[in-house]
Amino acid sequence: MKTGLFEAIKRAFTRQPKLHPVEAGLAKRWTKQRLIVVFPELRNNPKALEAAYQSLSLSPREGTEEGEAETVFEMRAPEVQCE
Repeated sequence: MKTGLFEAIKRAFTRQPKLHPVEAGLAKRWTKQRLIVVFPELRNNPKALEAAYQSLSLSPREGTEEGEAETVFEMRAPEVQCE
């Protein structure tokens, strides 16, 4: 519990890692290619592909665990409103 609290405080006060534009472009391209493989209907529909990519809400963070890359992209699931 203490490490979780410490990590949350640390993330709150540290800035996101500066991501090189080339790395950001490569990550976006790779993600879109994977989306096309999984959802072939997006292949000839660039607007739908961009909307699908944006709905993933990817955010970069520094790799903290052993074996992780220097920068790791986390995907946040869309929030669902329950009544």
